[in-house]
Amino acid sequence: MVHYSSPPLDLSFAALSDATRRGIIDQLGRADASITSLADKFQMTLTGIKKHVQVLERAGLVVTQKVGRVRTCKLGTRGLSAEAEWIQAHRKLFEDRFDALDEIIGEMKQEESNGSAS
Repeated sequence: MVHYSSPPLDLSFAALSDATRRGIIDQLGRADASITSLADKFQMTLTGIKKHVQVLERAGLVVTQKVGRVRTCKLGTRGLSAEAEWIQAHRKLFEDRFDALDEIIGEMKQEESNGSAS
C-alpha cells in the first residue's frame, strides 16, 4: 500500500474530521473564547473540551494563552490555505474525470441513436 505523507495536512484534516472541533473553529472565527465558555457552548466537560482544543493546537489551527486562571483560545495564524489548495487540486481531478465520462456517455447515446435510425 502506498502511503502519502504530509504531516501538516494530516494533522489538520484529522483535527477537522470531528464535528465538535469544526464547531470550535466556527465559534473562534466569531470571537476568541475561554475553555470554560467553549465547554458551556458545546455542553461538554472542561476536560473534554481541553482535549479537543489540544488536537486543534497540535494542528496549528488554534492557539491558547493562559492569563491568570483563564485559558483563552483563538484561531491560529496558519489558516487553511494548504488544505484548500489540496482540495482544489483533487476537485479538479474529479471534475476532469466526470467531464470525460460525460463525453463517453454522449458518444454512446449518439451511437445508439444512429444505430436505431438505420
